[in-house]
Amino acid sequence: MFGRPMAKSRKLLQAMAEVGTAAEKAARLTVRKAARTTARHAVECTALGVGVALVLAAGPVRAESIAPTRTFSGEDDFVSRLEALALLQTLNAELLSNPSATLTLERWCARHQLASPARVVARLVRGADKAATAAIRQTLGVGEAEPVRYRRVQLVCGDFVLSEADNWYVPARLTPEMNRLLDETDTAFGRAVQALQFRRRTLSARLLWTPLPDGWEMVRRPVQTPEIVAGALAIPTEVIRHEAVLSVPDGTPFSVVVETYTDKVLAFRRPSDR
Repeated sequence: MFGRPMAKSRKLLQAMAEVGTAAEKAARLTVRKAARTTARHAVECTALGVGVALVLAAGPVRAESIAPTRTFSGEDDFVSRLEALALLQTLNAELLSNPSATLTLERWCARHQLASPARVVARLVRGADKAATAAIRQTLGVGEAEPVRYRRVQLVCGDFVLSEADNWYVPARLTPEMNRLLDETDTAFGRAVQALQFRRRTLSARLLWTPLPDGWEMVRRPVQTPEIVAGALAIPTEVIRHEAVLSVPDGTPFSVVVETYTDKVLAFRRPSDR
């Protein structure tokens, strides 16, 4: 008579025990999360206190100079890497769609406040020499006996070297004045030979660094990948490379150029937003 109610009571007590156990687990999880958050905030506050102490020790400064800022290479997380990829692809597209790398970098420098004024200048690396390979001579259409000169130039904005260009050219296909400018001055190659009304044909353009691994868009939670580690985002020195051949209007090539863009294109600072 009493068997069925007693069975129901036992089931009810068992269910209540299971609920109590789940609640206890949830409570422990909440406490652990709160402890981690508190510890993290304590570390952040300690770091902030040290930073303020250093600023005060340095003497009075203007308010805007102590506003929180960070370089682009901030915390190594999925969002930072996605931003880096978007920026590199944007710069790569702008370089490919404009005839002048110098002017493109000047606009980039101004937009990201890398220097004031945002002016890109060429700096000749004197004494550098690199023999033309057989592939370069073939592209230029010259034999082993034809002189091919080498020139290395850095494009600089403020304190930042944004790119380095390796240039092989056939001096016999340039005017004496062009050769003088290239030998004796820091004049950018394109500016020195602009009277030739040359055409540029891109041979290759590639990212030397891909911030996100292949297939990242197909992963549900891509933040946990082997490439992403704790700490600051490490950006390699070289990030983009373009190879091109320059020719006169009749199609005769006279120069092969390899342009390597550096991590300094991402060296801008901005208000901390995280």
